[in-house]
Amino acid sequence: MGPIALFDKSFLQSLTVDEAVWFAHFFMPVVCPMFYVETLADLDKAVREGRTPEQEVGIIAEKFPDASAAPCAYHLNLAFSELSGASIDMDGRIPRAGGTAVTLDGKWGWVFDRSPEEVAFSRWSQGKFLDVERGVAARWRSTLNSVDLAVIAKAIQEGGVNARTCKSLEDARAMAHAAIASTKDPYQTLGSILTLLSIPREYHTRIIERWAVQCGKAPLQKCFPYCSHIMQIELFFYLALAAGHIGTARPSNRTDMTYLYYLPFCQMFVSSDRLHERSAPLFMREDQRFVWGADLKEDLKQINLYYEELPESEKEKGLSHIAYAPPKREGSLVRELRAQFLGKGYDDAPRVTAPEDPEKERQLVEELNRWVEAEPADPSEAPTDYERGDTMAFKRSVRLRKGSWWQLPKELGTKDKKGPKRD
Repeated sequence: MGPIALFDKSFLQSLTVDEAVWFAHFFMPVVCPMFYVETLADLDKAVREGRTPEQEVGIIAEKFPDASAAPCAYHLNLAFSELSGASIDMDGRIPRAGGTAVTLDGKWGWVFDRSPEEVAFSRWSQGKFLDVERGVAARWRSTLNSVDLAVIAKAIQEGGVNARTCKSLEDARAMAHAAIASTKDPYQTLGSILTLLSIPREYHTRIIERWAVQCGKAPLQKCFPYCSHIMQIELFFYLALAAGHIGTARPSNRTDMTYLYYLPFCQMFVSSDRLHERSAPLFMREDQRFVWGADLKEDLKQINLYYEELPESEKEKGLSHIAYAPPKREGSLVRELRAQFLGKGYDDAPRVTAPEDPEKERQLVEELNRWVEAEPADPSEAPTDYERGDTMAFKRSVRLRKGSWWQLPKELGTKDKKGPKRD
């Protein structure tokens, strides 16, 4: 498993299927809800002549990183959880939704089923779409087209924001930070946060009272760091819009900014969008990195060409066998990124492999299946913190062959289908 990589639609769309296979192999891709929504919206989009919207979506879905994807929870759900007292880690770990606590032999574990997004992309790659998805696509496209950024920019300009008072994107970032950090009227600021995050009004009083009593009216950025992160991005976008640093002609600029909500949950963000290139670094930690999509695509292309030279008998053994680490190439961006986030020398260390032991493998698979099939724990007794579990199991549906590559050993496809599950 590689560095945790948030990616946007523009990047995945730029890859060939084979390049996408290598991206999934050498990185842990973070699938944020906006990628799903953007792809779905293409069902209602005019496409190039000779293709249908369904075919366009299917092409993107074919590149979905099914072998290693890590779907991230929806940002508004995370914000509500934080406002309700939960702690949201913002150090690169991916908050996942849908985990079921189970108990087995006196131990706790968590089992994650395939997310709705994973299931949907699997269907889309086969050209299968639900009527409800077509309706959502049409509504999303309609909503996007109805956003008039020029009108919004003009309204903010009337408040005194322009190219003279906000001279750069860095200025917009500083102004947004100052607005959230202000202690002048924190009650009003918190109320605005609750409204802009679409928190139902029946929860407002409870949240404000908890902040005042339990948090001792601590600065909002300290008490609600993730909500503050979202709000700073919101304010930044509108300030930059009014000052002319972000254009008003493309309604999709508003959509593009939402990817930044998920920056706390990755080590690197890869995109082929110029707005992301200019704005994302302003909201990233020092231990994170923005990666230009075209640069990573080119290196993935070279990796693909390198392994294409292998004999078919070697390729049939699966990616993990033929490519435990990226090939040593001068200037390889993939190796550079893995060294940065996994540690220098990680890919050069000798691979330690245990001798093949069919019986031990059978026992391991059997144990994993026991966890997957274990009864859900009593909600009143189950831990609420994933880190308190002894085991975490993730169900996946991984195709043996994708594009030109065997993602798993070819021989697995010839084994008895009644044998051990391999999710």
